[in-house]
Amino acid sequence: MTSHADAAADATAPRPRDLFRIGTRGSLLARWQAGWVADRLRALHPGLVVELVEIKTQGDHDRDSPLAAIGGLGLFTKEIQRALIASAVEVAVHSLKDLPTQGPEGLTLGAVPCREDEADALIAPSHGTLDALPDGATVGTGSLRRRAQLLHARPGLNIVGVRGNIETRLNRALGGDLDAVVLAEAGLRRLGLERHVTERLGPPRFLPGVGQGALGIECRDDDATTLALLAPLDDPATHRAVIAERRALAELQGGCMVPVAAWARDTNDGLALDAAVFDPEGRERVFASFTGPLDRPDDLGRRVAQALLERGADRLLRGIRRP
Repeated sequence: MTSHADAAADATAPRPRDLFRIGTRGSLLARWQAGWVADRLRALHPGLVVELVEIKTQGDHDRDSPLAAIGGLGLFTKEIQRALIASAVEVAVHSLKDLPTQGPEGLTLGAVPCREDEADALIAPSHGTLDALPDGATVGTGSLRRRAQLLHARPGLNIVGVRGNIETRLNRALGGDLDAVVLAEAGLRRLGLERHVTERLGPPRFLPGVGQGALGIECRDDDATTLALLAPLDDPATHRAVIAERRALAELQGGCMVPVAAWARDTNDGLALDAAVFDPEGRERVFASFTGPLDRPDDLGRRVAQALLERGADRLLRGIRRP
């Protein structure tokens, strides 16, 4: 694996015709995800030499501050996107839930592979389930959405912020420092840690984050060669689901971090999208659910966002954005 500095220095130098560079964060999960994509590309395109390029992001440099306090949006993606724009890498592999809906011009989602489990996961070694946690139990999460949903379901819990990689956060619960933590089920499965999950927190009671469980493989929109190489990795059902979710978020968020949850999936009646907006303390929840044609996910996202705004989400969003 090469470093970002080395890759940037070589960005304008000639490269072997069959060398394909993947930009990734350096965490164990990020390397697993990029390695998974690399293995699929090698299998699909024999002779293609695939190299991982590790790039540190702002979120990696500051592992202690709450995400909202250091900007939130783009913390784990901006530096990788800059390398992609500079042609230091051919693609970037992101956890799609970390990728802002408004990205730099010239980049596109070249492929969205089949989604892993979209749910959240509770790790509560002594109590097992969310309902079994006693009032006052301390639950760790770094996500405003998870915090709001936990408090909406269990107002008596003590929710505290936690940062760090999956292993660090998991060990806060396993070691008894916290009564429980909530993590993404997908990340735990990808790292072989799902045995620690004591309860799956999934829809309809607990809605996931936008794009949760899905990988986004980003590339330059004028790179026809790379787009062709990525095409076999794309899963149409996952791709349209995340388009609907991301459109709803884009219509609601306006560049500000807010507790928004969304879950889109194919059904017998078409593409369904459930979404909710919460106030940060979980006291209020505004919900909307609609189904639309499979080939119009963008329209579905807009429709759900508009319904949320009409039902009171706009008031919650204004309150969150107020200085």
